[in-house]
Amino acid sequence: MKVVIIEDEYLAAEKLVQLLRHTEQQIEVLTLLESVEDSVNWFVANPSPDLVFMDIQLDDGISFEIFDAVKIDAPVIFTTAYDEYAIRAFKVNSVDYLLKPIEETALKSAIKKFKKIYSEQKSFEERVSRVMEQISNKYKTRFFIKIGNRFQSIKINDICCFFVEERNTFLKSVKGKIFDLDYSLDQLHKMVDPAQFFRVNRNFLVNINCIAEIISYSTNRLKLKMEDNKVEGVIVSRDKVSDFKRWMDR
Repeated sequence: MKVVIIEDEYLAAEKLVQLLRHTEQQIEVLTLLESVEDSVNWFVANPSPDLVFMDIQLDDGISFEIFDAVKIDAPVIFTTAYDEYAIRAFKVNSVDYLLKPIEETALKSAIKKFKKIYSEQKSFEERVSRVMEQISNKYKTRFFIKIGNRFQSIKINDICCFFVEERNTFLKSVKGKIFDLDYSLDQLHKMVDPAQFFRVNRNFLVNINCIAEIISYSTNRLKLKMEDNKVEGVIVSRDKVSDFKRWMDR
């Protein structure tokens, strides 16, 4: 059984790992995550585990924010020192809710409950294959952005373009705000719906709904004028012009 633990207290995480290994010999802890941001990035880049143990209160927010930013298919056992979040926890794919300090008896009961609920599911390998297929066919609907010590969730329709400048990747909103991203443009190209976004050159990935005007720039090249009038010099590279025209003419 492959497990992910989301816990910002090192000693609590280590204790949980020890309890799990004592309770379930076949368990494999894939990773220990300490924050909302780290968790979102991990679930975006990795296949779903069998089970997630998730502390509710993390250093940079509460773990429910993770569900707002990324789809989690795995069942979750919440761990917390407070019982005030119990009802909210069971509105997501929660198996159980353990209060800290976690007792071995309670942990065994939660794992037994997990096994009973999911015993009729296919093998882990088959489920991973299915989840990966779902991921490949489902594009991001929003991006979870860190701004200083705050976070903001930006809807995909509110994004004008993604671009690279001085080896850094940025998101530009339809309102003209710019946010830096940890993803490369190649990664972003795979995350967004190709019906909505087009990679016009090495440095720009643009939203079709933000293209205000298309101008002949030179032989077999096009220049784009964006809606916000603040993104200038977006050139459709020569080798992409034909595909771009077909994309615009659907």
